[in-house]
Amino acid sequence: MGRSHDAVDARVAPAKIQPGWVRISHWLNALAALVMMLSGWRIYNASPVFPPFRFPGDITLGGWLGGALQWHFAAMWLLFFNGIFYLAMNLATGRFARKFFPLRPRAVLADLIAALRGHLSHADLSHYNAVQKLAYLLVMVVLLVLVLSGIAIWKPVQFPLLREMMGGYDSARVVHFCAMCLLAAFVVLHVLMVALVPRSLLTMIRGR
Repeated sequence: MGRSHDAVDARVAPAKIQPGWVRISHWLNALAALVMMLSGWRIYNASPVFPPFRFPGDITLGGWLGGALQWHFAAMWLLFFNGIFYLAMNLATGRFARKFFPLRPRAVLADLIAALRGHLSHADLSHYNAVQKLAYLLVMVVLLVLVLSGIAIWKPVQFPLLREMMGGYDSARVVHFCAMCLLAAFVVLHVLMVALVPRSLLTMIRGR
């Protein structure tokens, strides 16, 4: 009888979708990105890239420029090292190729049209649709640009090549701001999709 019950439990147990290292790195990245954005808005207000636009002080982090810089750099290093860990584990386990490829323009277009019509299926959360694959790959690039442009702004003299790749110090600030806007747009879209498919949040918390 014990074996019979064990067999039944094994059959009905939900499949593991997200391993522990994915969930931990995901939430650390989310925390780092949120802190970087909120503190970055306070830093932006001290010297606006596009005056007279400023972010409302109530939604910024740090209280003043020095405090915001401390929060910003702490989150930057968390994002940097956690991002390296996430990428290395994805490559080492083969998850990167398995989850994000193949990715074909026709599939992206088809899934995008289906999503706009409300017909995109989310029955199998273990697989990303083409739109998700593209969005996740793009946000990885955006995060990389954020870090590189941030370093070019932080240490323009120590990293002259990186500064020049960004088009100079002032251009690096514009690149950094635009990358932040893209990240904020991704966060809003991501939260919206989670609201539409709440089961996806459970898989990132429980893994199943």
